[in-house]
Amino acid sequence: MGAAKETLGEEQPWAEVSPDAARRLLVAAVEAFAERGYHATTTRDIAGRAGMSPAALYIHYKTKEELLHRISRLGHDKALTILRTAADGGGSASERLADAVRSFVRWHAGHHTTARVVQYELDALGPEHRTEIVALRRKSDAAVREIINDGVRAGEFDVPDVPGTTLAVLSLCIDVARWFNVAGRRTPDEVGALYADLVLRMVGARAPADALPQAAQK
Repeated sequence: MGAAKETLGEEQPWAEVSPDAARRLLVAAVEAFAERGYHATTTRDIAGRAGMSPAALYIHYKTKEELLHRISRLGHDKALTILRTAADGGGSASERLADAVRSFVRWHAGHHTTARVVQYELDALGPEHRTEIVALRRKSDAAVREIINDGVRAGEFDVPDVPGTTLAVLSLCIDVARWFNVAGRRTPDEVGALYADLVLRMVGARAPADALPQAAQK
């Protein structure tokens, strides 16, 4: 499925990118990078998919790497927004962790073509751009780690190694982009719900002590 057809109810993917020619090139680049890999894709391939000449590409993007950076930046900004929104939301740590995982997985499944490029072509970025994206990934890590730490402090989670568990949770969610198939038997929503339940089991989620009846606390 192409990037233009994988969105969850969005009429126009990458609507934040303008003008239209720049957006079309970005959509074409996502499809080409996902299908062939960054290094095997040429600017001619991308321009051809967008129905444009190779020269037209350079009007909007100086290099192929700049295109990849734009895709990666937008994708990682979206990932951080999803996780930060959950971390800052109301409710218990269990509720916030479930919301974070459910939303993060849903995005990786519903936008699996884009997500594969965003998550797995990091090493193709130049040093400056890679540093920028790594910083965003660390902020995403911090959002999930914050929720898990809150759960441990509240007595909701039994997690001896918070950094390691955070890495495991994010890796589990991100990997959905690698295997998700729209022809499969589960929808993005269903996969999100499944993974939220799995992650809560992973952290040993239970009701916080102050939410238990007094008799159960003794």
